[in-house]
Amino acid sequence: MQLMMVLDGTVASLALSRIQEDLGLSDAGRNWVITSYALTFGGLMLLGGRLGDAFGRKRVFIAGVAIFTVTSLLCGLAFNEATLVAARALQGVGAAIASPTALALVATTFAPGPVRNQAIAIFAAMTGVGSVTGLIAGGALTEVSWRWIFLINVPIGLVILVFAFSSLSETNAERLKLDVPGAILATLGCTAVVFGFTEGPEMGWGSPLVLAGLIGGLVLLGAFLLVERRAENPLLPFSLFRNRDRVATFIAIALVGMVMFSLAPFVALFVQDVLGYTPLRAGLAFVPFAFGLGAAAFVASKLAVRVPPRWLVVAGTLLTFAGLMYGSTLDTSTTYVSHMLGLVVGVGFGVGLAVVPLPLCAISGVGPHEIGPLAAIAQVANVLFGPIGLAIVGAMATSKTLSLGGVSGVPAAEMNPAQLDALSQGYTFALLGCAILAALAALAALFIRFTPEQVAQAQAAEKAAQEA
Repeated sequence: MQLMMVLDGTVASLALSRIQEDLGLSDAGRNWVITSYALTFGGLMLLGGRLGDAFGRKRVFIAGVAIFTVTSLLCGLAFNEATLVAARALQGVGAAIASPTALALVATTFAPGPVRNQAIAIFAAMTGVGSVTGLIAGGALTEVSWRWIFLINVPIGLVILVFAFSSLSETNAERLKLDVPGAILATLGCTAVVFGFTEGPEMGWGSPLVLAGLIGGLVLLGAFLLVERRAENPLLPFSLFRNRDRVATFIAIALVGMVMFSLAPFVALFVQDVLGYTPLRAGLAFVPFAFGLGAAAFVASKLAVRVPPRWLVVAGTLLTFAGLMYGSTLDTSTTYVSHMLGLVVGVGFGVGLAVVPLPLCAISGVGPHEIGPLAAIAQVANVLFGPIGLAIVGAMATSKTLSLGGVSGVPAAEMNPAQLDALSQGYTFALLGCAILAALAALAALFIRFTPEQVAQAQAAEKAAQEA
């Protein structure tokens, strides 16, 4: 399940150009293909984890995989923008139910000790394997048809269901009061804000619908905070945010998530629409990013217990900032080896330096019973703020393109040179937006005061919690 979810997130970015051309999507509709999935996934993830505790993890996991599999089929059969976006949103619901239950099932399926440690290591490795495999397999599948990036999930999902029924044991259900209102308000609030930023450039920032989305989203998020203060079993316990260092950590996690979520689609669109790469070639062009990230993650995991973690995060985000500022100067004359290879590796390395210490900072200095909730909130912050970042960066890109005489929703192959240049400048302006987010993440990281000793304790506590 973990491998399938990572693959799905990677390949969708590579297929955007083909999907937009085939279904005639607007630029806003193109962004919704990515954001609709992430909004429901991130918004409902905490509730999905509680469902497993309340109704039994095997049962909930199977339900989530079934929803994900059926909606993947619907995505592959979509015939217009509305059907694809709706199916992607439902696919995110399935992922939100299955994903948080999957790791918990590893802990209940395998005996404590070396066997469980090996299972957790394999589970974690699926993220790296899926990232690289998704770039290659996703590009190859998109060459045939973008529909196959979703249809390939169907046989995989069926295999998961067969083994889940036969191999997993049910866990005891707990009597929990679920915070359904909180999950719904958080998801709807973020969706409304994303709608406002996504549709603003094309509908007009003074449009009643755009204003209603932005204002209504803020009202819904305010209502979410009120509900959480009074909820019996809140998704977001405010007691976990009394530490200022932890608040700064979550802000940095959210901003880094916005950078990563926004970066991939626009680089993929730039190399395909502007440089004329095929989806497979675009996927291969991304592979050095994964290697740069992996190398930095290895270095950061060693240094995080020796140097203050904020300096690793600051160094990583500033390296990312510098790379993206350079990326914002690319144009139609760009070549991969001369201009992009070093950029891709450098930004990957910068992101890797930042993403390793931040989750450890999120769980530093707390008791064993608080590690799980804090780790889950950190994951949600990373996933849920990504669509908001893409909406803001996407609005920058579309506004820039339209201001230069470009057009929205027209295949790049049908554009004249002036329109293509406007499109190129829009995409690179999006990279400037990502660079600004990276700089803000570096600023937030300066306020993280956790020590290397606290990070080392967090590493040990996290390992102990997994082995318990």
